Order: sequence, then C-alpha cells, then structure tokens
Amino acid sequence: MIEEGSKRGKAMVEKRQLFMEMRAQNFDVIRLSTYRTACKLRFVQKRCNLHLVDVWNMIEAFRDNGLNTLDHNAEINVSRLETILSSIYYQLNKRLPTTHQINVDQSIGLLLNFMVATYDSESHGKMTVFSMRAMLATMCGGKIVDKLRYIFSQISDSSGVMMFAKFDQFLREVLKLPTAVFEGPSFGYTEHSVRTCFPQQKIMLNTFLDVLMADPPPQCLVWLPLMHRLANVENVFHPVECSYCRSESMMGFRYRCQQCHGYQLCQSCFWRGHANGPHSNQHQMKEHSSWKSPAKKLSHAISKSLGCVPIGEPPHPVFPEQAERPQELTHTVVLESPSRLDEEHRLIARYAARLAAEAGNSTQQCPPTDLSFNFDANKQQRQLIAELENKNREILQEIQRLRLEHEQASQPTPEKAQQNPTLLTELRLLRHRKDELERRMSALQESRRELMVQLEGLMRLLKSQSGGSPHSSPSHGAGCSMPMPIRSTSAGSTPTHTPQDCLAGVGGDVLEAFAQGVPRNLRNDLLVAADSITNTMSSLVKELHSVDDGIEEEETNMRNGGDRGTARVPKH
Repeated sequence: MIEEGSKRGKAMVEKRQLFMEMRAQNFDVIRLSTYRTACKLRFVQKRCNLHLVDVWNMIEAFRDNGLNTLDHNAEINVSRLETILSSIYYQLNKRLPTTHQINVDQSIGLLLNFMVATYDSESHGKMTVFSMRAMLATMCGGKIVDKLRYIFSQISDSSGVMMFAKFDQFLREVLKLPTAVFEGPSFGYTEHSVRTCFPQQKIMLNTFLDVLMADPPPQCLVWLPLMHRLANVENVFHPVECSYCRSESMMGFRYRCQQCHGYQLCQSCFWRGHANGPHSNQHQMKEHSSWKSPAKKLSHAISKSLGCVPIGEPPHPVFPEQAERPQELTHTVVLESPSRLDEEHRLIARYAARLAAEAGNSTQQCPPTDLSFNFDANKQQRQLIAELENKNREILQEIQRLRLEHEQASQPTPEKAQQNPTLLTELRLLRHRKDELERRMSALQESRRELMVQLEGLMRLLKSQSGGSPHSSPSHGAGCSMPMPIRSTSAGSTPTHTPQDCLAGVGGDVLEAFAQGVPRNLRNDLLVAADSITNTMSSLVKELHSVDDGIEEEETNMRNGGDRGTARVPKH
C-alpha cells in the first residue's frame, strides 16, 4: 500500500511538472493573447522535444504503429499511447548524433501527461485516434505547409474536397491545446468557428492552404502560424538599440513604429506593452523577423525598381487539386535533423523523399488489391536506401584515410629540412609570391565583376530608353546579377544616338561620359576595360601555374633529399 501511494504521488508530481515549469516562465505578463498562447505552446513543444521530430517522421510513426488502418473515432488506451510515444522518441534518438541525445523517458512522461490532461480531462484512460494525430501533427516540428497538407488529407474525401464535419472535428481537437495552457477564453471552440474560417461551400487543398496561411489567418487559429514564426526567429540577431530598455541588440522579433520615426522595440518590451516618449501602445507596429543593413536595403530597392525582385509571391506552392493521401501509405521520408551536416546524407534523404513521392502517386492510381505489392516495393526501397547510406559512409571513411595518407606523404620530415635549409627558404618565397598573385587576381576579379555589373545595368537602361528602335542592341542576359558574369562576344552594337532623357537616374562616370560634346560609346569602353582585366587575369593565372610548378619541384627535391638542386624563384 505504501508503494502504491508513492507511485501515485510520483505520477501526480510528473503530471503537474510541465505546467509548473511553464508558469515559472511568467508568460502571463505578455499582454496580447496571440503571443501569449504561441509562447506557451512553443515552450511545451520544446520541453517535450517535439520540435526535433519532423512532421514526416511523425507520419511514418503513425504508419509503423498501424494507426493509418484505424478509424478516426477509434479509441486507444494510455498504455498503447505510451508505446507509440516511445517508438517516436527512440527513433528520434537514432537519427540524432550521440552528442545530442535526449532523455527519452523524461520526454515520454512529460508529453504523455500533457496529452492526457488535454484530451482526457474526465480520466477515462482513453482518447480517440483522431485526437492524438491532430495534436501530434500540430505540435511536432517541420514546415506549416506540410502539416496543413497532412491535416487536409485527414479531413477530405476521396475526390479531394474538404468535409466540413471533419474540419469541425479537427477544430474541436486542436483548439483544446490553447485551453490546456489556460488560453481557452481567447481561442476556445465555438459552433461558428467553421463558417468563420470557410464561408465557401467547396474547399479544395489550395483554398484550404490560402485561408489558413493568409495574413491574418482565421482568428481561432491565429496562434498556429505565429508559433512557427517564433521558432524561426529565436536565434535572429538585430544590431539596433531598443528605444525603451536601451538594450544595444535584439534577439527574436523586432517591432518598428509606423508613426514615430526611428522608434523600435525588442520583443520583450513590445509584448509587455512598454512605451515611452511620444510613442503610444495604440500606434501601429510592424513586426520584423530579420535584419537588413542599409546597404542591403538600398540594393533591394534598386533590384525591386529594376524588376529583379518578384512582387506578391504566394505563401505556398500551388499543389494539384486531386485527392492527396500519400502520407497514409507506405512511403518513407528521410529528412535531415538540425544537427546533420553531412551533405551526402542530405542527397540520399532527398532521393528517398522523391522515391517516396513516386511510390505514393503510383499507389493512388492502383486498385485496392495492389496495396500489398506497394507495401513490399516500398520496403525494398527502404532497404536499398539503408544499403546506399552504409556504402556512402564506407566511401567517406576511405576518402578521409587516403587524404590523411597523402598529407603525411607530402609533409617534409625534419631530417630533410635540416639537410637542405636553402630549399625551405626558396619554397617559402615561392609560396609568398603565390599568395601575392592570388590576392592580385582576387582584386582584378572584383573589378571585372563591378565593370560587368555596370555594363549590364547600362545595357538595360539603353534598351528600355530606346524602345523598339531598330538600332537598339540586345541585352547580355536575363538575370539581374550573377556571381561571375561572362561578357558575350556576339553582342550587337550600341546605338550611336542616345536621347537626353536616358540620363535620368544615371550618375557618376556614366553621366560624365554622356555629357561630352561627342557621344562616347560607353559600352565599348566598359568592354575594353573588361577585356583588359581578363587579359591581365590570364597572365596572372599563367604566372600562378608557374609558381605552382616551382612549388611542386621544390617539394619533390625535398622528398628526394635535395639531390636535384634548388628551384628558381620567378622574378616579380
């Protein structure tokens, strides 16, 4: 009896632990309920390590535990829920590096108690499959568009049209999350929530995404996209001073007043309603999730004026309108965790995702009798992917071993250095000369790039001003800027006459060139200058090659004990 009482007491402590830790964060001082709700749910997500589980990994866990074969209204008990959560976290630890492993038992306990408190308030010891999937798909990591696509696949019919009754059921379940963190009065469920979100009669996937990802989204779900924005700006740095607390830098969101010039607040001051001077909390504030230096803002404005920046980009890509249910089938999507830095593994992951998408699309077109074949085919694909990953690791290890052997072989020994110190001196001179040539070549490359950018802009200006004139020349390229533009040798000739209104917006050397009595062919001048730099760079490359040959000869002599004499240092 004493043992049972101690276990029950421990369970009660664990049940209250997450909420006690959340209250210690003092989120209730945030005056806006939207930010308050998003911060609390983000805290729960991170404390339970759900932010490390991607939505595609969560979908795969549902399939591995057989949840895709159960009816939405089927009930599962707490012990089976604990088994499902265990598989999710143990699979997560397999994907994470050994230095970033999580405490699985603690994560399972915190999340299990939170889900029971949210969806089993009457202590029946059970919850529906739909409740569990809606909660985990909403609270896990990943992109919001992928989460919404999965949710839509659960609430739409076979023709890809949303069923209002199922969306109403989804709202009932997902709005229990704000209620669980004591924000029910602001974001609780009402009978009019569905029609408030979708007054239309027929809702397809893209319409569903447009509404829920709009700015602003429906009022009852406004905290959901904000929670994702919070995750994206947690480590964003703004090198500006807060106008209230005078902190010299900001982390997270930055808020700029639209009425008070230069008045900016950090997220802590804005969330708490702090204001000073002529600024008031009633003023309209603009939320910034990134920092742009004045130089970047100027270049962005110039690019926008030249039409290089797309205006009014959609919040999500446009998806096919047919029924989309690949998430429920047997496809496996391997995504890199935040700490995976291996580029080869990323390529394998993308290839796996593409294979999975193809398998899902082919399964949609097959009759139900072919499902077993698709299960087997996808299992073989997963085995093939695992074999490829193992082979890739072996190749990387072999490459690393060969690289180390090569470095050790090419490194001169102290005995050889002592035998021929003259070789070492001349080798240092050669390397110094090589570094100097590389710096000169980098400076020339930068000058050439600037010339080509000027030429590109001038050609656009001439083309836009000359209109449809038969004497106008074609432009060099369609892009706004390139890392290393290459001059085309087949460009047409520049017009011999330029109208005076072409000079609008042009300054510096370009304006001075056109201001002469006789019009200059500025395009040819820039091309000649670019050619001159190109020729100089060619000679530099040749000289660098000669220096490399000298260095290789020196190192060969050193390896051979200096028997072949000393290398000649090229003249400057």
